Amino acid sequence: MTDAVAEQAAFSRKCAIIAAQAADEKKATDIMVQEVRELIGVTDYFVIATAANSRQVDAIIDEIEDKLREDADIKPTHREVSPDGSWSLLDYGNIVVHVFMPETREYYRLEALWNDAPTIDLAMEAGLENLEYSERIAKLLGRKPA
Repeated sequence: MTDAVAEQAAFSRKCAIIAAQAADEKKATDIMVQEVRELIGVTDYFVIATAANSRQVDAIIDEIEDKLREDADIKPTHREVSPDGSWSLLDYGNIVVHVFMPETREYYRLEALWNDAPTIDLAMEAGLENLEYSERIAKLLGRKPA
């Protein structure tokens, strides 16, 4: 791995962690970060979180966008919102953020599509100790549900 590639990989990881921390600040649940670089080649990380309602989806997305702009000096290249507000996406190129309401996350099961992807230990790397996980996501991550 060249120095430039290693620097880009480290920056992508830093951005994914910032996004996860921002989601946690707005009380998202089931936060996970998957390293999908080797599996799909179009992005390095998926940051996936759950919000209780459409208003919280918006608040989490806004917080992530603000924190990444402030802390990493990046802006999304694309932002998408479902018509009913149950899902939003921020595409930064190197990371893609998905925030779902519970029913929508259960329907798409995006994290299961890429279950071979390694996940970041958010307690160890991001200092997020009291994350809340549903039974399905806890099982996927090998943790106990909250």
